[in-house]
Amino acid sequence: MVPVPMAELFAIAAGQERAGNLEGADRLLNRILAVAPGQPDTLHLSGIVAFRLGRHEEALAKMEQAIALGVDVALYLRNICEVYRTLNRLDDAVIAAKRAVALAPNDPLCLHNLAVIHYERVEIDESIDCAGQALMMSPDLAGAHFARAEALLIKGDWAQGWEEYEWRFRIGGAAKLMPATDKPQWDGTPFGDGVLLLVADQGFGDVIQFCRYIPWVLQRCPNAAVACAAEMIPVLRQFMPEDRLFVRWESCPPHKAFSALSSLPRLHGTRVENVLAPVPYLRADPVRAAAWADRLRRLAPHSPRKIGIVWAGRPAHTNDRRRSAKLADFAPLAALPGIALVSLQKGPPADQAGQYFGHAPLVNIGAEVRDYDDTMTLLTCLDLVVTVDTSVGHLAAAMGRPVWILLATSPDWRWLLNRDDSPWYPAVRLFRQTLIRQWSDVFQRVAAALVEGGGGSLVATA
Repeated sequence: MVPVPMAELFAIAAGQERAGNLEGADRLLNRILAVAPGQPDTLHLSGIVAFRLGRHEEALAKMEQAIALGVDVALYLRNICEVYRTLNRLDDAVIAAKRAVALAPNDPLCLHNLAVIHYERVEIDESIDCAGQALMMSPDLAGAHFARAEALLIKGDWAQGWEEYEWRFRIGGAAKLMPATDKPQWDGTPFGDGVLLLVADQGFGDVIQFCRYIPWVLQRCPNAAVACAAEMIPVLRQFMPEDRLFVRWESCPPHKAFSALSSLPRLHGTRVENVLAPVPYLRADPVRAAAWADRLRRLAPHSPRKIGIVWAGRPAHTNDRRRSAKLADFAPLAALPGIALVSLQKGPPADQAGQYFGHAPLVNIGAEVRDYDDTMTLLTCLDLVVTVDTSVGHLAAAMGRPVWILLATSPDWRWLLNRDDSPWYPAVRLFRQTLIRQWSDVFQRVAAALVEGGGGSLVATA
């Protein structure tokens, strides 16, 4: 067998990494490193692959070693920023990003990465400035437009922010809004001679937040239809007949134009001071709600206050490491008398209920909640919902239920900065981290607020 030259092996590994075959690339790169452990490009790419496979500490060690060898340092520094950011080493991340910019001042990607780090550090003006500099060099750099959009939106500059936000669909690797079409994106002009196809894009929380615009759309385009995930039907059928909701692209009707739900605030001209907020705009079935209320009374008969809790979002969410907590973090609430905690948690994090040993009873009812219809009815039976930034928080808020949402230091743009309320949802109270990715003081403040009497009173029907 003729040995394959190292350069060819590396090229093959790089091709596999680009194609998404991370395991194959990992094997090849480790073979190269077994023979040439100090090869910097291989170390760096092996670090990238390890990072994408979730082996973050290994990734950091390899990428730092590559930087120490002094080859193509600007590229290495540019890429290591995300590893530092994931590991919550934001000081190291900003130092690396600034070094990359200094070494490669004409590389817009270095400035883009620095903009992302500044956003995470809640240095919003600096983030806007770096993204703007990147766009002066590369006007079509979609990632920099999106970084600028998030920073403008969280700052409350929605006039510019919504325009920049439209670049989200052009980011490399981003999910397509819909199959290729020759139909135009809707510009907000009313028409009645065809179908407007709305696409319920992004996460479930986004759909719940932006579906409030559907009545506004129907005033302009009465023949609208919605393409959505099946999970969203209980929510969206509150706005239009179920036969106008489609879960398969091939079933969607021919349409004259299309729009993402998340593009509707731009078309409406939404600003902080004029958010469409006819809350509640979602409601539960009162008969089903009464049945849930009776079940909760039987499960926690000695707890006058029932507090729904959600401690984690979907692990696949890009920002889950920032937004999610653990059930153990609710200990200050669990120590309070006179309450029952009602778990609304879904997915793998729900398994943490098996290690719960708090004073307050935990009603672990999440597995019985089959869909958003069940969730809405259950929410009407609770005195309060305390949740990290998840779709349940949006759902409770859209129903006008008392809900406290716990936010990271650098939250999603929709929660703005330095406020404990939200223009999107009058019933929401926001509790923000003061230390990056540390929840302890947040839960202490939530517990103190409960002791002071916050949280509303039990309502058994919608």
